Amino acid sequence: MAFAEYDQYDATGLAHLVRKKDVSPRELLDEAIARVERHNPKVNAVVYKGYDEAKKTAESKLPDGPFKGVPFLIKDISMAVAGWPMTNGSHYLRNNVSESDAELTKRYRASGVVIFGKTNTPEFGIPGTTEGRHLGICRNPWNPNHSSGGSSGGAAASVASGMVPMAHGSDGLGSIRIPSAQCGLVGMKPTQFRNPGGPDDRGRAHGLICDHVLTRSVRDSAAMLDATGYPEDDSPYAPPPKARPYLDEIQTPPGKLRIAFSTEVPRGINPTGDVQKVFDDTVKLLGELGHTMIALPKLPIDWRRLYRAQGMVSGGMMAANMEELIAKLGEPNPDDLEPLALVSWKSAKKLSGAQVAQGLQDMRLISRQIIALWRDFDVMLNPVTLAPPPEIGHLDPVNVDPKEFNRRQSFVFGYTPPFNITGQPSLSLPMGKSSTGLPIGMMFTGRYSDEATLYRLAAQIEDARPWQPWASGKPQVWG
Repeated sequence: MAFAEYDQYDATGLAHLVRKKDVSPRELLDEAIARVERHNPKVNAVVYKGYDEAKKTAESKLPDGPFKGVPFLIKDISMAVAGWPMTNGSHYLRNNVSESDAELTKRYRASGVVIFGKTNTPEFGIPGTTEGRHLGICRNPWNPNHSSGGSSGGAAASVASGMVPMAHGSDGLGSIRIPSAQCGLVGMKPTQFRNPGGPDDRGRAHGLICDHVLTRSVRDSAAMLDATGYPEDDSPYAPPPKARPYLDEIQTPPGKLRIAFSTEVPRGINPTGDVQKVFDDTVKLLGELGHTMIALPKLPIDWRRLYRAQGMVSGGMMAANMEELIAKLGEPNPDDLEPLALVSWKSAKKLSGAQVAQGLQDMRLISRQIIALWRDFDVMLNPVTLAPPPEIGHLDPVNVDPKEFNRRQSFVFGYTPPFNITGQPSLSLPMGKSSTGLPIGMMFTGRYSDEATLYRLAAQIEDARPWQPWASGKPQVWG
């Protein structure tokens, strides 16, 4: 039986219907599958379909978690689902199948969701767009001629098109926040190590990568982090525990916060007019809500040194990861890797141990300088991106020369990476639209381990101004 009202509910709302027995998990799954089959040819968000397994799961006894019966999708990068492929967006890993669930996958299952597929991602999650040769181009549901962002572009497109109310994503330098901003969603990058990375988290050794969900409501994001965000008993780097459930936090007024705001990026590039307008509107709204707004025209941070350090550390990690894969799979053939990944790998192999160690040292010292800024305020506001979602092909990691690709990226992105390096929680909220109707997100970053303040503020904003991209219409690919 079709459930036409499916897209009118967030995940929390769907789970409530399941608990009341107004709808069954199987009915929700059938509706989700129907929407994937209807919309996926237009956006290419879902790249693996585990329908038969999911139907058996939906008809079995599900855990009585907060999202019991809600259809759910996993990003196809570094998140193992037993018996399912995990390609990381690369032809090189086309035959890679996970033997068991990752710890976070287990926690998703315990929350009650029904996992029924995997979502698109660019090769190794490197680009800020989801365009690649192996899994193909993922398009933005608001306008399929534009990028859905990256590297969690498939997750964002699946939620923004109404296939699912929320989906898993990961964020190494902005990969939850960028696609959330470009597709009109709520995207929290939690505190470093808040969500588990085990049991095999060697790829997270540099601490930059965080996992969470992309959602259409603040409460779904808060509830899922309540369900998944507690330490593994063997994790050596667990963050400070939260004071109370995040669902309680979103019911709590944030009080009068000190909110700093800045549009500074390392290369001195200014946001486009559309982004600047949404930023200015957001500053005005926050002032009207009673918060103290603090302009930061110049931050005392050596951004070039920070990004150079991050590049060396990320390069060292890539070199190590590739050595491990080669030992398992053999040397990649010439067409196994796309140009951007190939150039990144070749550069990474030239790094010395001293350079990587210097990068780690610089990242740590500059992170201390950045985190110290929060002594003078509670939250920092920045745009998520410098520009609205670019057209498909502008950031093409396959056909655009890697040097030119990186130059073009510098005019679209630039705000998100510092907070992967510092480990601070950082949240993208859908605050407006471009003149052509594409979503624009703003980024709110809190003190280390202080997701609570961000969730309180986000709930206040959501109540005061229900998400602007959705207030004036739905995406072109929807329903």
